[in-house]
Amino acid sequence: MSLYRAVATVGGFTLISRVTGFVRDVLLARMLGAGTEADAFFVAFRFPNLFRHLFAEGAFSAAFVPLFARKLEAEGKAAAKRFSDVVFAGLALVLLAMVLVMEVIMPWAIAVFAPGFLETPGKIELTGELARIAFPYLFFIALVSLLSGIQNSLGRFAAAAAAPILLNLCLIVAAVGYGRAWSGEGPGYVLAWAVSISGAVQFLWLWHHNRKSGMGPGLALPRWNADVARLGGRILPGVVGMGVYQINLLVDTVIASLVSEGAVSWLYYADRVNQLPLGVVGIAIGTAMLPMLSRQIKGGREDVAAHTQNRGLEFALFLTLPAATALAALALPIVETLFERGRFSPEDTAATSAALIAFACGLPAHVLVKCLVPGFFAREDTATPVRVAAVCLVSNVVLNLALMGPLGHVGIATATAVSAWINAGLLGWVLYRRGHFRCDARLLDRAPRILAAAVAMAAALVAAQAWGGALPGLAALPAWGQLTVWVGVGAVVYAGFARLFRAATVAELKAALRRG
Repeated sequence: MSLYRAVATVGGFTLISRVTGFVRDVLLARMLGAGTEADAFFVAFRFPNLFRHLFAEGAFSAAFVPLFARKLEAEGKAAAKRFSDVVFAGLALVLLAMVLVMEVIMPWAIAVFAPGFLETPGKIELTGELARIAFPYLFFIALVSLLSGIQNSLGRFAAAAAAPILLNLCLIVAAVGYGRAWSGEGPGYVLAWAVSISGAVQFLWLWHHNRKSGMGPGLALPRWNADVARLGGRILPGVVGMGVYQINLLVDTVIASLVSEGAVSWLYYADRVNQLPLGVVGIAIGTAMLPMLSRQIKGGREDVAAHTQNRGLEFALFLTLPAATALAALALPIVETLFERGRFSPEDTAATSAALIAFACGLPAHVLVKCLVPGFFAREDTATPVRVAAVCLVSNVVLNLALMGPLGHVGIATATAVSAWINAGLLGWVLYRRGHFRCDARLLDRAPRILAAAVAMAAALVAAQAWGGALPGLAALPAWGQLTVWVGVGAVVYAGFARLFRAATVAELKAALRRG
């Protein structure tokens, strides 16, 4: 499968996931608003996800996928399966112990995670109860990450990319059913139970697909051997690196809990919108590139790997730059259309859209990081991104402290965006210095053309909104209708400028999707 087709597969399912995620968040905004219970639920939901990103999707996947790909390439499917069986058993044992420990210490952990909640009576207790219900999600979703890594290494991206849709569907069912079947508990409790259940559902989904591929984890005793020792050695620096990144998120949450009531929720909703292009483009490209680069580099095909990385970056810029500029230009109507109903007020809309503009400024950098990090992981270097992440942590903390006073929650989003650009710049510079990456002539030619087309599209959207009120037909449309018009205008204008500036052609995109 070509890089473009793999990205299209992962991105297509991720797009469905993000759309169902928007439906989920619209229902959550109506149920919870942006007050005490919303802040409590979002922190409880973020808590198991912190450890998920730290140990599973971050450090573990970065270490496991290249080693599994090497086994698959050099020793065949049977040896790779024996390796994955032993790893699965060991990971399950570690996760079970972690979940049990965290259930015991949860009240103290939440007090560290969101100290600002102590100022509101009952808020820290509610958050702790919701976190205890939701935390078993970690056990299942971390195993899902292992099973997804196996599928991706086999060149099968669809099942893993579709798994997050199941989380959204579980929360949608819980939100729609609330008030009918579960009226005895508050909405936060119902949603927390739905989070844990969704983890089990995703696990069963990936287990089924791995078994169909002949790679379903079999019964094995956890044991320490040379392969597991090598995996452990790769995981440790990755844990430190992802730990630095997760500390960034922890710092953001701690500071947001201190800024004002609702700040955690405003940042959550803004980040959810920002995550749409990041997931569809950045995560899709990173997911597709890691196993491809790993097998190309292990096979001694460095020239092919360089071409893969250049095309990944070009494709990322072509889709991400217009997405970022469009989010900034349309922030207010996007948030108003998606969330302003029920307990979500116009004041919440204004606060969330301001944070979205700041997040959007860092979106291209986040996607570039997703494209550059596989260049290290595929060479089994998980240490260098740790050092880069440490620099970004310091910059994020300093910027948070400097900007939280004058800008409030928007300062937190701005600090996140700036630190993302520092991260991308340092990763690219290190790869360049080591001779592992060079921008080829095509990328150097296309990047400024793509940027020019994206900026022109954003200017057209701002002008169209300013003049749109004078059009009677447009003013008569509901909010979602007007937003649809703006999105359509943006897509058409960007396509026109992209062709005018020769940023890409339709023929090239079609050829890329066909190329094996």
